[in-house]
Amino acid sequence: MLTESFVASTRTVERQAQATTVKDIGIHLHDFQPVPSLKTSFKKSSTQPNCLAVSATHIFAAQAHKSVVHVYNRERSNQEALVPFQETITCLAFAGQYDGAGTLVLGTQSGRLILCELATGRQISTSQSHLQAVTCLAVDPTFNFILSGSSDSNLHLWSLPSLLSFSQSPQNDPSQPLPLSPIRTLTNHRAAINAVLFGHIPGQTNYAISAANDQTCIVWDYFNGTMLHTYLLANHPVCLARDPADRAAYAGFEDGSIQFLNFYKQRSLLHSFYDPSQQSTPTQPPPSDRWHLPGSSSTPAYSLQVSYDSTTLLSGHADGKIHTWNIAKGMYASQLADFTLPVTNLLMLPPTGFPNTQTPGLKLHNIIKPRYESSSNDNAGNNGDSTIPINYTFTAQFVTTLPIPDAPSGLSDLDTALTHPSFPNSMLEEGIAELTALANNPSGSLDPDENTESDTLRTQNANLKLQLDDALRRQREAIAEVLKYDQERLKREEEENLKRARKKRRRIRKVEMEERRRKVVMGEIVESDGESGVRGTKGEEEEEEEDLSSDTDEMSSD
Repeated sequence: MLTESFVASTRTVERQAQATTVKDIGIHLHDFQPVPSLKTSFKKSSTQPNCLAVSATHIFAAQAHKSVVHVYNRERSNQEALVPFQETITCLAFAGQYDGAGTLVLGTQSGRLILCELATGRQISTSQSHLQAVTCLAVDPTFNFILSGSSDSNLHLWSLPSLLSFSQSPQNDPSQPLPLSPIRTLTNHRAAINAVLFGHIPGQTNYAISAANDQTCIVWDYFNGTMLHTYLLANHPVCLARDPADRAAYAGFEDGSIQFLNFYKQRSLLHSFYDPSQQSTPTQPPPSDRWHLPGSSSTPAYSLQVSYDSTTLLSGHADGKIHTWNIAKGMYASQLADFTLPVTNLLMLPPTGFPNTQTPGLKLHNIIKPRYESSSNDNAGNNGDSTIPINYTFTAQFVTTLPIPDAPSGLSDLDTALTHPSFPNSMLEEGIAELTALANNPSGSLDPDENTESDTLRTQNANLKLQLDDALRRQREAIAEVLKYDQERLKREEEENLKRARKKRRRIRKVEMEERRRKVVMGEIVESDGESGVRGTKGEEEEEEEDLSSDTDEMSSD
């Protein structure tokens, strides 16, 4: 049976009537399907919107108005670590496989990004690219790009592999982007950006969508930095969610209502995002696509999430309630939970219970806290240096056997060495000798005469192999012809032997019959009935035919 769960985080507020035990709980792990129920709660947390991230083993919560991130261990159901930073953390996101060891991306109050490798403790701090605080972060499905939104109304696109690379482009090279800086900026919004999301498509046709206080939602082609479509909204969007099949998006408003953005509303041969006649024309959703809470409730919707089957929308509100919406009917469904405190973040977890689920390759039981002595990047990469620090260590548990490439004729020496605790001395000596030869040659290659001789030998070997294959083919054809000739010869000999045997039997019978007639005439044999001789003769002829038939059958069976 499939089980679907979500993680909800709250923000502490000052209320005199608020119970201490309720205020102390800030993160809730809640089952959604098949039966809604509270599973686990984590204490001592207060988060703003966009300040929660989840992996298969940990929960990361940036504390409101603080420079601290709380790390909770999902396996042990307790707080594992408290990670301090030098700046106030305003948002965060998890980059990497859900069940692997990834990277934690954090946005700061000063407008820069901080990246922390969870399995190594390595920390990278980017340049201060945003003029104001970073308000939201998103990571694309391929884990290659990061989008950061800010109160300065700009969106920055970052290359995650470039930020994590040990080799940075030199600062004095005008043909290359500055190290630890964004690769593109999207500037069509005119107010603070509250939310940003990527689509689910793992390719260059993927899109991104952002929502800002200028009451617009913009769909982007972030690969080319172009705007695909603009939606004009009736209120300030606070949060966003997208359909798992990329058919629609949902925006939560300050009055608690939900705006449904149908990507396939327009009738066109092309998708409205890629139809030039519709790209430049903004779309204003109809009032029927705006869903309202029942009664006079109007608490802001801080967070949205869509179920795995795309039938239910979850919304977390400032009054602490989590509501569900029926997407097919486009209306409010029911109240799922009430945590009293404002629900600032909702994250739907991948469903569990599928048959034949692949086991992850590694598991991160404990994170490695950032090492501040290795996080200074002021001088890193200025000379294009790609040296890996000597204290760079990856700490995780391999829970499955390492994959070994298939080899047609068994494992090669290198494959065997890779699965062995250490490399053989002969292989190490051979590698050192080759590196020494390359180092002594400034051109970085071996002796040209040796290379020419080797090419000649390879060509000769190839020609010899072709000649050998042709000779083997001719030999197989000759053997087949000889076998065919022998079979035909044996068949002719059998037929000749059969004919000779028949002639010999006929002569013998003829002689016996003549001798019998002579004896009858001479009176040496007395016959009572003359026909008996005839019958005897016919019987002998029938016996002769039976003998010849049996001989023929035997020859045929042979």
